Amino acid sequence: MNRLHLLFTVLCTLLLTGMLRAQVPVPDTLQRDTTSMAVARDTVSDADTADTETRRERRLRERREREAAAQQEPVVFKDSARLAIEELSRKAWKRSLILPGWGQYTNGGLWWIKVPVIYGGFATTVVVFDFNNRYYREILHEVQYRLANNHAEPPNTKYPNVAKDSQGTQRMIAAKDYYRRNRDLMVLLTVAWWGINGIEAYVNSMLKYRWDIGEDLGFRVAPTLLQQPAAAFAHQPYAFGVKLTIDLGK
Repeated sequence: MNRLHLLFTVLCTLLLTGMLRAQVPVPDTLQRDTTSMAVARDTVSDADTADTETRRERRLRERREREAAAQQEPVVFKDSARLAIEELSRKAWKRSLILPGWGQYTNGGLWWIKVPVIYGGFATTVVVFDFNNRYYREILHEVQYRLANNHAEPPNTKYPNVAKDSQGTQRMIAAKDYYRRNRDLMVLLTVAWWGINGIEAYVNSMLKYRWDIGEDLGFRVAPTLLQQPAAAFAHQPYAFGVKLTIDLGK
């Protein structure tokens, strides 16, 4: 009888324990782990789908995306008058680079003053170049003779006052280098003058065709008071001055 009672008690205990476990909720950690596993499976599925995309399909997709982005950008259309003005602006500086003064003649205005100034600058650089090149060659011949003949002066020398020793030869070498540098500088100035000629034609065309500053350009001069620095306040906080106002017209 005692054994039956003990067996019945154990069975009831086991049954009650099973019912209690069934009612206990699943922990949050287990739920999160389950959700993470589901997300991971979805990610792997998307990656497999992306890997299955061929190179041709990817190029087509990227091209469609670029076309869609380009359609969203605003398109600016220029009228014929604006295009003609831009063409005139480009024509002036291109012509000046081809032939100095041509762009100034195209722009009109005071071209009859600008063209002589341009060619006067070129003539000046050519004259100075020839001057320095002539003396450079003469002194170079003198130096070469002195170095080859123990600092002796060549026959019919143009520099008889230079000492016939190493110091005299060094003076001649320094003079040679001086004239050579001036000669090379004239080459650079000629190229720069050519570029300035093109820049002037471009700026003049921009002012003439793209910006209308009016014909009543002028300036006004009026007296004014200028504030002095803090160090001068002990003497006078203000000083008389002149104000220049430029009027660009309407």
